[in-house]
Amino acid sequence: MTHLWPVRVYYEDVDLAGIVYYANYLRFIERARSEMIRAAGIDQAAMRAAGHVFAVTRVEADYLRPARYDDTLEIETSVAAVSRVRFVLEQTVRRDGTDLFRARVTIVCMDTDGRPRRLPAEVAGIKASDDP
Repeated sequence: MTHLWPVRVYYEDVDLAGIVYYANYLRFIERARSEMIRAAGIDQAAMRAAGHVFAVTRVEADYLRPARYDDTLEIETSVAAVSRVRFVLEQTVRRDGTDLFRARVTIVCMDTDGRPRRLPAEVAGIKASDDP
């Protein structure tokens, strides 16, 4: 599964030089992940009500080129791997087809007390991008 999500860079996203502050890329990709999960038909509010939540356990990030104030960016999110309790996403932030930022994000499912839980069936059934 691959998902695309657009974002515009606002004044609040940049530093004094007009360049996106490095931590804001994490906010951008978080929103894109939430939208991908929603597009896959997964209701995170219902999951939480059932006692299950997602948590990020690892982020590997590469900052390649700066994004600037008023840029229109596109975030591509794809599923790299799925196991019984975690899934790994690859996310790329682009401007006009040029990669600016890449991240590999590991997400686990746990109960509201922080104990690991199996992924819900609708999540476990998502195929990685390289699966047939």
